[in-house]
Amino acid sequence: MGFVTQFFIKPAKPALVELPHGSFMIDRNGRIMTSTLPGTFPPGHIYDITERILAALRAAERTEMALSELVIDFTTIRLVARYMRNGALVFVEPQAMISEGANSLQRTGP
Repeated sequence: MGFVTQFFIKPAKPALVELPHGSFMIDRNGRIMTSTLPGTFPPGHIYDITERILAALRAAERTEMALSELVIDFTTIRLVARYMRNGALVFVEPQAMISEGANSLQRTGP
């Protein structure tokens, strides 16, 4: 009976995944100092983000470019990294929150 129920009566629904939002601070060596990201955010993603942001900051230093903020827009998520003397502060925001904020500003504007 379990076989029939599994395939013909109620198919399993995948769990909804909430897009993460929060921030984390990294030092110049890539170590995470603090984080407000949810515990469900994969540590491997944080590591990948950290490596790419530090690579961009190091490239800017090598070319003597004054880089204070780095913004990376993806389809569903936005990363904003603010350079600090000994590392960076990285904000992770879902794109839906960004567009909702822009829409509310448009509605309340003159």
